[in-house]
Amino acid sequence: MRILLDECVPRRLKADIVGHEVSTVHDERWLGAKDAMLLRRAEGRFDVLVTVDQGLPQQHSIAQYSFAIVVLRARHTRYQELLPLVPRLLQALPSLSAGDVLTIEE
Repeated sequence: MRILLDECVPRRLKADIVGHEVSTVHDERWLGAKDAMLLRRAEGRFDVLVTVDQGLPQQHSIAQYSFAIVVLRARHTRYQELLPLVPRLLQALPSLSAGDVLTIEE
């Protein structure tokens, strides 16, 4: 799967999402892009957007996009806090479809 890590997700997490083509907003040179612009840019290029922005799915009509969104929810957004969620992310990826929204919590 082609996965995009949102700007608010630590870039180090990219190396832990094995078996997939993972890019970051930084890699794509989309730093500072507002949510709506980011979603439009990801359209047709990625299968999943991984974020820690819990408000993003409520603020935008995700069903219209060709990718799913996974929200990682931990006490903090530091790498060490999000890393334990990666195995559940990897397990969930094959079952995601375009327009899905999945929250993975501690």
